[in-house]
Amino acid sequence: MKNLFSNIKGDAFGGITAGIVALPLALAFGVSSGLGPSAGLYGAIFISFFAALFGGTNTQISGPTAPMTAVSMIIIAGIIAANDGDVEKALPAILSVFLLAGLMQIGLGAIGLGKYIRYIPYPVVSGFMTAIGVIILITQILPAIGYYPKEDLEFVNTFKVEAEDVILKNIIEQEANEGILVLEDFKETINRANSISEEDILNEARSIAKSEGKSTLGVIKLFPRAIQNINWLELMLALGTIFIIYGFKRITTKVPSTLVALVIMSSIAIIGGLDYRPIPEIPQGLPEFKSEIFTGFSLGSIQPYIFTALTLALLGAIDSLLTSIVADNMTKTKHNPNKELVGQGIGNSIASLFGGIPGAGATIRTVVNINSGGKTKLSGMIAGVLLFVILLAVAPLASKIPAAVLAGILITVGIGVMDYKGLRAIPSLPRDIKLGPFKLSSEVLIMLIVLILSSFWDLIFAVGIGLVIASLMFMKKIGDLTAERSDVKSLKEEAWKDEVNFPENLKEEVFIKHIKGPLFFGSTSDFQALRQQIPNTAKTVVMRLDRMQYMDQSGLYAMEDMLQDLQTKDVEVLFVGLLRQPRYMMERIDIIPDFIPESHIFSSFDECMIWVKENVKDEF
Repeated sequence: MKNLFSNIKGDAFGGITAGIVALPLALAFGVSSGLGPSAGLYGAIFISFFAALFGGTNTQISGPTAPMTAVSMIIIAGIIAANDGDVEKALPAILSVFLLAGLMQIGLGAIGLGKYIRYIPYPVVSGFMTAIGVIILITQILPAIGYYPKEDLEFVNTFKVEAEDVILKNIIEQEANEGILVLEDFKETINRANSISEEDILNEARSIAKSEGKSTLGVIKLFPRAIQNINWLELMLALGTIFIIYGFKRITTKVPSTLVALVIMSSIAIIGGLDYRPIPEIPQGLPEFKSEIFTGFSLGSIQPYIFTALTLALLGAIDSLLTSIVADNMTKTKHNPNKELVGQGIGNSIASLFGGIPGAGATIRTVVNINSGGKTKLSGMIAGVLLFVILLAVAPLASKIPAAVLAGILITVGIGVMDYKGLRAIPSLPRDIKLGPFKLSSEVLIMLIVLILSSFWDLIFAVGIGLVIASLMFMKKIGDLTAERSDVKSLKEEAWKDEVNFPENLKEEVFIKHIKGPLFFGSTSDFQALRQQIPNTAKTVVMRLDRMQYMDQSGLYAMEDMLQDLQTKDVEVLFVGLLRQPRYMMERIDIIPDFIPESHIFSSFDECMIWVKENVKDEF
């Protein structure tokens, strides 16, 4: 507590400045998510305060971020679509996923997995971050030009047949839940269908049309139609916002350009009495506790989203810990990764209970905090308190902000979040794999796969696929490199120093093989070739294992197969210098003592030679 108040002046200025920077982004991310600006603001308030209080990075400022919002947007859209387009009906399930993600982050930190997050391959992170930028950029085109698919009646009418199909499925599902068998009481289905009005069908069609504009492919398909229905006022507000954000940075960076753009463009729209589209209304007063999370919660309802929640938790962990590293470099301190995950998890869990969207450590806000004098956790807590005061004081005024202005802000966020460092490196990375007539860099291939799949298919599965491909490529590379340095190949053996005086009369009967590296999946095929290398005259095989530090399951079974083959040929096998890990593996499946008794295991070659001279020469 003493350290918490050791830098009150610097922390106050840092927290206030970071809070001001966070305000327009919180509103924009909330609108983009589909839950409204209040969800973004609530997320920023609770995550900023509690992640700072319980986290492991003193100067970190947390809140909704572009990656977390992009994934949340997809989760929200999917759950809303599964609930007939009814946001209120879908809200308990949405917030339950967010709560579960927060609890998972706490669990990850509690069991000490924070330190392993850094092992996620850079190409996967790079492709994902660039995809986030692409998604935000494309999905904000429609609101930036003032085109909303659900308000285009001609476009909405094209979904009427699909809407009727959805409504009929809902009726049948409702009857099934009530225990009504459709085929036995088809009249009931007809009666319920007859009660559906044209307005109900139109509303369902509007919901489907709206969901079309939430995906990158949907926006691309809609773009020709949107161009024909541009709202020039909305477009000018968005372009003005983008111009001020980039232009004001050239004048000064001491005042956040996003806030300047928000104030100037909103003032022009409000004071000028322009006929613009405002953002959804922000409720004034204290955030409401969403008790329906618990009343509507069931394991069955949340089960389909467990993997989704885990992905959200891992993404938040990566996002936060990368920002923690940035903070460490700037402050010459060291964060506690596990404690940071616990803090982020607590922040996200509490935010979900009040209807906030999830977030993570925010790099720009953290940098602003440090540069403004923030040094302790108090700065992050002050940022959260400031946003809470703004919520109570100016919610009605904030509700008048033009939607196009927030779209303009998000477009600049999308442009800024892309990994240009990774993109610039594409031409210079070594082309180490061949695909048909083309040679590509494996790093670039992974990045492009994640980028394309994330942008146009599914963010969550794209990351999983990217990790699997990256892991397989890594294993192959390490296998190839280790195999190059590991001598388990069927080559002519060179005697080691302690073998120089090996008796000439025993060389035909005793075959000595050196294993000079790990025996693992990448070297098993070469090891198996030993069967052909062993001469028919050999009655004893001495395996020098002093440098075989490691054996995996593939290597274990390759060893077992070879020993079994040699046993059928009545060949004695002696181990010299067997190390702890390989010995443990061979004891697990009884290679020791079934194939190699303890009397055939020697710590040195000299000990082995005593056995050889006593047992082999007597036979000849």
